Amino acid sequence: MTPWVTQADRALWQRGAAAELAAILDAHAGVPVIAWTVNAFGGGLSGRVTAPASQVRGLFTAWQQALRLDDIAETPSGDGMAVYLRARTWRNGVLVSVTATAPAREGENR
Repeated sequence: MTPWVTQADRALWQRGAAAELAAILDAHAGVPVIAWTVNAFGGGLSGRVTAPASQVRGLFTAWQQALRLDDIAETPSGDGMAVYLRARTWRNGVLVSVTATAPAREGENR
């Protein structure tokens, strides 16, 4: 019995995501770098903002705007001290997402 999704399928999806990452980095060389991961299943592409707390929101917003990520969510942490940020969209058949953990702003769910 042939599996529904083969290793060749996964490799093809990963190559597509890697090519999309190369295109993103080429097109947005002026945006500060973030950590990127090509997902093992489905060929998704995940960016993670890792920056000093004072720069997290700005860097997240820079990538969100540069990539025109339109599905945006902000979820407060349980203790109200942080906010989990996520934005995503499809680009050339690849689901691209950017995430960050930012300190909660003054008066924001504290």
